Amino acid sequence: MTTDERPALPGPTSLTGIFLMLSAVLIFASMDTMAKYLARYYPVPNLVWARYTVHLLFMLVFLAPRLRLRLLRTSHLGLQILRALLLLGSTFFFFNALRFLPLAEASAIGFVTPLLVTAFSVPLLGEKVGLRRWSAVLVGFCGVLIVLHPGSGLLTWAAALPLASSVCFSLYQIITRKLSATENPFATLFYAAAVGALAMTAVLPFEWVTPTSIWHGALIVVLGLLGGIGHFILIKAFERASASVLAPFGYTQLLYTTLLGYLVFNALPDRWSILGMLIIAASGLYVAYREAVLRRRAK
Repeated sequence: MTTDERPALPGPTSLTGIFLMLSAVLIFASMDTMAKYLARYYPVPNLVWARYTVHLLFMLVFLAPRLRLRLLRTSHLGLQILRALLLLGSTFFFFNALRFLPLAEASAIGFVTPLLVTAFSVPLLGEKVGLRRWSAVLVGFCGVLIVLHPGSGLLTWAAALPLASSVCFSLYQIITRKLSATENPFATLFYAAAVGALAMTAVLPFEWVTPTSIWHGALIVVLGLLGGIGHFILIKAFERASASVLAPFGYTQLLYTTLLGYLVFNALPDRWSILGMLIIAASGLYVAYREAVLRRRAK
């Protein structure tokens, strides 16, 4: 690499961002673990409702008194609602996937999102993607096929659920890119919580199951708190470090989910699934690296 292509060494601010990123990823892995556990006892719409409603209450209690009407201020209300619905769809599909698939494998399939963002950026954002990044996208999808190898028990219709979640989440990220230049990130976070909470509240009367114990009720509340706190910490991470610096640390979620899957569900991925996970992570990291190099060249 030439001098201008080498990634800068992290400074104090970047190190703070990395720590926040690692914290957010651990929080999301813990939230997914709780969702998988609770999905054994409760309908997924209950859990998705809790995820967004508690997130919304968290924002109203801790951010609304300070930001007031700035939480509602937006120049692109339609895009905000569409973005929120895509995030809701991503959560709904992924929580359903956790009912049928092991935690680590479902998370690994979900990590094709950066590859899908690269593919969708061509028709939706008009970006140019070179041969290297297209090759990384194809290699990443080969990694998914390895995770779903015959004999794993994963090659069923349920494998489509984390893929559907990734499609929704990649489109959500595309819209986030469009909004990030003009919109207040806290308003964007608020609309994601509010639309999700309102939509699931409309569904809830048809699906509601009352928690059978105080323990389950507490876990459902914590599930929602983790969603809100995790996104808040993630925003703070990106305020302190660039996306290219933080991207590699997002893949530590695969380590967290593997460990939590073993500790909570006594499940470990086999060697082929681990190989597939490594290929998916390597492909995503290469895409992030190439995007960082191209941005530096453009500057």
